[in-house]
Amino acid sequence: MSHPSNLLSPLEPGRLNPWQQVGESVAGTRNAREALAVAGLAGWNIRKLVQTATELTENGVTSVENPEKVMLVRTDPRTGAARYLSTVGSGYGIKQNEDSADVIDALVAESGAAGLAEAGYLDGGRRTFVTMQLPKVMRVARVDPVELHLVVFNSHDGSSAFRVMLVPYRIFCANQLPVAIKDKISAVSIRHTSKSEINVEEIRSKLGLMYEYATEFEAQAERMLNTATTNAEFAELIEQVWPVDEKKATTRTLNNARRRRGELTRLWTSAETQAPIRGSRWAAFQAVTEYLDHYSPAKNDLVRANRVLSSDGVAKKKQAAFELLTA
Repeated sequence: MSHPSNLLSPLEPGRLNPWQQVGESVAGTRNAREALAVAGLAGWNIRKLVQTATELTENGVTSVENPEKVMLVRTDPRTGAARYLSTVGSGYGIKQNEDSADVIDALVAESGAAGLAEAGYLDGGRRTFVTMQLPKVMRVARVDPVELHLVVFNSHDGSSAFRVMLVPYRIFCANQLPVAIKDKISAVSIRHTSKSEINVEEIRSKLGLMYEYATEFEAQAERMLNTATTNAEFAELIEQVWPVDEKKATTRTLNNARRRRGELTRLWTSAETQAPIRGSRWAAFQAVTEYLDHYSPAKNDLVRANRVLSSDGVAKKKQAAFELLTA
């Protein structure tokens, strides 16, 4: 399948990716500690509070403590107010955001990133993230530029470890493409305790595993770009990613499905973001991800961005489209 050899300019500069919408730009900061401060992630003083319930009966007021659980709270550095984070077991080990700063700096150094890009938090602070752009930019079939971003996730609710994830990012439409590939590793856990215990070799080896994922992702993207797709095949893709039982669905569900098909079809057939890759499986995948990242119904852009970064449903739809188009 042939494509224009000239590269189009990226999408209008006003479109932000979800990290930019949810977090703060920390470009130009000298290190992770400075970046955390700029993004409002420093000085949280995460701490445990005893959980107490109060019962009011005809015999008076009784207070009961919960010996198995504690409440985690943080200080909002911009207001000084205490903010609820989560409920965890009483033995939960607290780590401040600053405790991960040295590991983040080591990741920047070992990955060759110019520095940190964005930092922020989700779910009221239960999860935090820091991003960095890697120096390599893929040129899928020499037509479509795709950046590689490392995203560092941490949690303050016991739900996950300190994780580093490699996320391909299509420049033309500001699409995040975090998909799993069989037998390849795109996310790893890295220990962070203190500076003296940072294992640079562990970081280097785990980055190497993720770079193998990037190589395979580029190969699969190129195969998709070189495989033509018809309008009928794209319509079938929509039905497989968003199945609707028309016999059982409500009128509202059917109307939503019709609007969704219309928007996806518009992206597939006429969006400028598809121009250099039009008519390929790669374009079909980008139409799906662009819809999810930038056009799916939401109260506002910030709500949609939070959903893109935190929703398993969004991730599963991207994964389903990727698997169908690479089968």
